[in-house]
Amino acid sequence: MGLIPVPADHVGTVVTTLEMRVRPLLGPIPPSPLCLERWRAPDPARYRALFRRVGEPWLWYSRLTMDDSRLLAIVHDKRVEVFAVLDGAGAEVGLLELDLRHEGVTEISYFGLVPELAGRGHGRWLMARALDLAWRSGTGRIWLHTCTLDHPRALGFYRAQGFAATGRTLETFPDPRLAGILPRDAAPHIPLLGG
Repeated sequence: MGLIPVPADHVGTVVTTLEMRVRPLLGPIPPSPLCLERWRAPDPARYRALFRRVGEPWLWYSRLTMDDSRLLAIVHDKRVEVFAVLDGAGAEVGLLELDLRHEGVTEISYFGLVPELAGRGHGRWLMARALDLAWRSGTGRIWLHTCTLDHPRALGFYRAQGFAATGRTLETFPDPRLAGILPRDAAPHIPLLGG
């Protein structure tokens, strides 16, 4: 057994890849006051604002550092589907992004709700909607990944939805809080060591 040191100005995480190769028998979609709104060509500022709102507690930062042309090349691609989750008042409270750029494969690139919705069953609703959208004619594999920086119940949740873990990798990256990409008080459960 060996420990791998991570520089103080970096964050380390274990990333787990999960997949589903057989469409499950989908029951009725659980009731929820939430709904999905497809963003066909999202404005980069609006997209990043929702990405930050959903992902900041988990140190999501990758889309915040992309320039507009790189971001739009992804989210405006006709094979990438971006959905905002809306509450009953029309406020954006979650993000679902499906990547269909590889034939027969759907990646659930981003899946999340704002922290105040955690533990209320809305994740099951959102996953039921995600799977309903992801399993389409010709799809033979749906996959996603989660990491030890995500919600502590994320891995168990995905497995309970029918995903099987297929691999693990270690990832390290510069702490986005130290670079000013995210506020220093983001993700307080992850120690801020450098700077």
